[in-house]
Amino acid sequence: MSGTEYDLVIIGGNAAGLSLAISSLRSGVQSVRVVEPTSAVVFPELVGEQQLDIGYGESPTSVDVAPPSDGSAETGLVVRTSKHEYRTRACVIALRTDAPDWQPPLEVASSDRILIDTLPETAPDEDVLVIGFTDHAVELTSLLATAGAGVVLAAGGMDPTRLSPAGENWLRRLERERRATVLYRSLPDEVAVVDGYPMAFFNDRRTPDLQFDHVVFASGRRTLSPADVGMTEAALRSGRVWFVGETDEENPDVPTAPGWRIGFDVATAFPELEVAPRSAAEVRRRFTSVIEDLRAENYNATITSFEPTHSDLWVLRVKPDRGDISHLPGQYASLGLGYWEARIDDAEDANLDEKWDKLVRRSYSISHCIFDGHGYLAAGPGEELEFYIVLVPPTPDNVPGLTPRLALKRPGDRIYLGPKVAGRYTLGPVVDPDSTVVFLSTGTGEAPHNAMVVELLRKGHRGPIVSAVSVRQWQDLGYLDKHRTIEKHWGNYHYYPMPTREPDVPKRYIQDLIRNDVFATDFGVELDPTRTHVFLCGNPAMIGLPEEVDGETRFPEVTGVVELLVERGFTVDHRNQRGNIHFEEYW
Repeated sequence: MSGTEYDLVIIGGNAAGLSLAISSLRSGVQSVRVVEPTSAVVFPELVGEQQLDIGYGESPTSVDVAPPSDGSAETGLVVRTSKHEYRTRACVIALRTDAPDWQPPLEVASSDRILIDTLPETAPDEDVLVIGFTDHAVELTSLLATAGAGVVLAAGGMDPTRLSPAGENWLRRLERERRATVLYRSLPDEVAVVDGYPMAFFNDRRTPDLQFDHVVFASGRRTLSPADVGMTEAALRSGRVWFVGETDEENPDVPTAPGWRIGFDVATAFPELEVAPRSAAEVRRRFTSVIEDLRAENYNATITSFEPTHSDLWVLRVKPDRGDISHLPGQYASLGLGYWEARIDDAEDANLDEKWDKLVRRSYSISHCIFDGHGYLAAGPGEELEFYIVLVPPTPDNVPGLTPRLALKRPGDRIYLGPKVAGRYTLGPVVDPDSTVVFLSTGTGEAPHNAMVVELLRKGHRGPIVSAVSVRQWQDLGYLDKHRTIEKHWGNYHYYPMPTREPDVPKRYIQDLIRNDVFATDFGVELDPTRTHVFLCGNPAMIGLPEEVDGETRFPEVTGVVELLVERGFTVDHRNQRGNIHFEEYW
């Protein structure tokens, strides 16, 4: 059987078809032919730029199996069009057809200026709104821009990972060249007719209501069926044919590839190639315009300072755009970044496709800068809030969402700050200025204690104040120098750092301080339950809160500080029963 031989024949010069041609060639497929029934592909500039082989004006008539010309056992295909016949190892059907029963998902007036999948005849110099968020919407936008129209694309709900690489690239090019305006996060909820012209009403604070000469809806288009291209049953079952698009409910056996993603199928058709399809994360990072819109929509504060204690531990300050940030020492606020932000590690968030445009948030105790610019104890938050944060690494059981993204931020970057500062972990119970106050923490759990220590000293607390913190290494003590300075100026303050993994330091934990009466030995500070308040923040195993089981109080198997203090006559502070052991559930 005669015919021109290709490794891959793609039927359809739309965004998906061009994307597959380009990605296949870059993956090492030697010869690719794109068959396009009309006289032009959707993004003609890509043909020359990517040196694509296009057959214009060729309508597919049949796709059948054919034995390879070299007589091997491998099954080949023969693709016939209105002009030529091709022998190929694989075939992709990228063409789609209109869905005639499709209706816009919003209230739309009846007007010959409101169209579906149809370009206005008088496009040049007219203002046209395209509504949609798929490759098809990008294609219509490109055709209108090429025709000389002023185009706005309302693409609310657009997921960049659902666009083909060619569609994504072209949309960014249209925007960069100022040939189209893209509203990535906006979608009208009604299109009416005002004074004879379509008016799009946006129930959206970001976008005013806009009037246009025409409105064009990009419909959900239907995947072609095997019969549409004359495909035989043998070809369909050969494992060498794929249809681009969602699974067809009427033809569930048709092998489809969602959106443009066919990299794994290229690897199946050409096992000798090492194909590395673009990940969803890579697509999102390239789609800068969507990310900028998401940041503008969600972020309400600026990082003003980002001081690494080391690569995995930082002190950062955040200034909100507006609103009150007054708070009590020890309280917390929430920080957030979008799932669209890049991570410092290679971990992949679970179900990222479903939540990539959402925020990941976490509450953090508010720390304190301790000293102002003149060397005095800082008098409050001013215009900023300070946070003390450690990078949480991924594990097989937990992929943290926030800190691996926060690790890449720097002063001037935007962030989400929760509107409310809250928490009952405060100095409220400390009313006697001669009482003893002890702060016990692990890691960044000392953040709220920094603010509490400063508050006590500024208000003239006379009793002993001790702050002990357990960390792995000396470098994990972000405030060490400042606490040493406080000790020099306030004789009633003692700082007790405890690195557990330094070779020249005896390994001890917070519990050991209680068991061995270290504060009494080193500082002369007795843990007297009648005049001492103990504040705990950090690892739950260190705190060791009891549980009520069948009316009985049960402590954890590993003895924590709470159990040791209760044995000495201390009581846990609850909402309905005041005590002198105060805790923050930090982790």
